[in-house]
Amino acid sequence: MNEQTAPAGASNNDASDAIRIQNVNLALGTGAARVHILKDISLRIARGKTVGLVGPSGSGKSTLLMVMAGLERPDSGEVDVDGTPFQSLNEDALARFRGRNVGIVFQSFHLIPTMTALENVAVPLELAGHSDAQQRAAQELASVGLADRVHHYPSQLSGGEQQRVALARALAPDPSILLADEPTGNLDETTGAQIIELLFAKHAERGMTLVLVTHDAGLARRCDRVVRLRSGRIDDAGDEVGRINIAAHR
Repeated sequence: MNEQTAPAGASNNDASDAIRIQNVNLALGTGAARVHILKDISLRIARGKTVGLVGPSGSGKSTLLMVMAGLERPDSGEVDVDGTPFQSLNEDALARFRGRNVGIVFQSFHLIPTMTALENVAVPLELAGHSDAQQRAAQELASVGLADRVHHYPSQLSGGEQQRVALARALAPDPSILLADEPTGNLDETTGAQIIELLFAKHAERGMTLVLVTHDAGLARRCDRVVRLRSGRIDDAGDEVGRINIAAHR
């Protein structure tokens, strides 16, 4: 069963799946403030594809991305990433898995202000035990056009340069999956377009699976597939040749 014909709720796993999410529910908050964010989400994403997650604010798309990253644990359901079931991992094992296999780029960069660009990129490599962390970090910074900014601190960099550092940090461990949450949200239009071109270029160069949360419909259409969320549910699972409304499969 291939990605074009399999409904989003299909329960069988497949070696071609980079990400498989099955019947996931997640609520956040406590007591009267508790909100059901993700509602019975099932989704399969094939290896090496680019997928745009779109939907209104509050639809759950960023939370779904965090579930894919293992940064949020669902209340129920299964999450399998790169062939590894997250429910079988404790927090330490999950952090190690994420460090090796999943790169994450956030809207707000999340750089460590007291570290240089080089040190920010080297951190995940050092945590993973790479003896050549500094050399690899320098190579990644050069690959995103920052060879001459390696010793600058975040406060000395423009927004676009900071996001390039964040991208280099995400790419440094050579992950099989790259997750990007509104990566141009804090950038002007021109700088944002440069970051997007860089993201897609890195995807093409390395063959990673790329999942991108965006409000930009034009950007989403550049992806192989668009998945639309609404009110915590998948409203349209999409495919590579058009859009499939999956209401009948819920």
